Amino acid sequence: MEQPSGHEQNADQIAYWNGPSGQRWADRHAVQERLLGPIADVLIDRARPRPGECVIDVGCGSGATTVAFAKAVAPDGFALGLDVSEPMLSQARALAPKGLPLEFVLADATVHPFEPARFDLLASRFGVMFFADPIASFANLRRALKPTGRLAFVCWREPKENPWMMAPLMAVYKHVPKMPPVGPEEPGPFAFASEERVMRILKGAGFVDVAMEPYNLAMDIAIGGGLDAAVDGSLQIGPASRALQGHPPETYAAAKASIRETLAPFLEGQRVELQGAIWIVTAKAG
Repeated sequence: MEQPSGHEQNADQIAYWNGPSGQRWADRHAVQERLLGPIADVLIDRARPRPGECVIDVGCGSGATTVAFAKAVAPDGFALGLDVSEPMLSQARALAPKGLPLEFVLADATVHPFEPARFDLLASRFGVMFFADPIASFANLRRALKPTGRLAFVCWREPKENPWMMAPLMAVYKHVPKMPPVGPEEPGPFAFASEERVMRILKGAGFVDVAMEPYNLAMDIAIGGGLDAAVDGSLQIGPASRALQGHPPETYAAAKASIRETLAPFLEGQRVELQGAIWIVTAKAG
């Protein structure tokens, strides 16, 4: 499988997203899009893509957001979907409607040689929290923007504000040791939870007029499939899944029962809703 050449400090992330975990995300792309689709809608609303504009979609995954941006800027604009995961980009290329002005590129945004000052908009849905050197990464991306260019992305707030991810993990921790804590400056899903850190990174990369809007939403982790679907989804990807890797079947079964017990009180009809909390981050190229 092809892997992008990238910044040496991003090697672990590139290996992760091109290994079994990246393939699991690719295999669940349809389900994940139903879960995260409302967040894409919020992102596009704040990003305000306009016909004729050129857009970079960083960490585009299986391409749903890139397709949405391409539709918004068509027919004379262009959307570039960038990701380090070949499994997910393979899905993106297969699923994208024909005739849209878009391209998917396997590359590390930290070092990719973008055409300077070409793009009007830099956007991302949960694709920018995994850079080992985020100031260098955003500085490289800013060089791809026109002087009038702008940025809009979404990232997760603090873990305690996202029980849709953390409640299943806490249930698993009744049966397995806690995973090593991730440092506040290390790449990961919650690496941009700190408002102070995001401000420091973007200003350090040369962006101006940085604004961060807290946004809360209900996450139906069953995606309309009932309690069994919510439990199974928690076990397939996400922190609960990672915590259980390498443990024996009896531990897995006990943890699954605990997740079910934890989530059951949130079942309403076929939905299992827990809170999600994101930042909507906007800025100008300068």
